[in-house]
Amino acid sequence: MANHKSSLKRIRQTAARKAHNHYYAKTARNAVRDLRATTDKETAVAMLPKVSSMLDKLAKRNIIHRNKAANLKSGLAKKVNAIA
Repeated sequence: MANHKSSLKRIRQTAARKAHNHYYAKTARNAVRDLRATTDKETAVAMLPKVSSMLDKLAKRNIIHRNKAANLKSGLAKKVNAIA
C-alpha cells in the first residue's frame, strides 16, 4: 500500500486514465471490426472517415501508436476499395 498522499493520488489518477483510455480504444476496435464485417459498399464508404478519425484521435492522444493507426487505416481503405 502507498505511504504518501501523492502516491495515493497518482494511483487514483492512473486508474481513471486507464478506464478512460480503455473505453475509447475498445470503441475504436469495435468500429474497426464492424467496418471489416460490412459487405455493403455505401455503408463501408460512409463508415471509413469516421473510423479513420477515431484512430487518428487515439494516436494523437498516445492511446495507440501512430504507426498502428496508419496500418489500420491503410488496411481498412484497401478493404473498402476491394468491396464490389
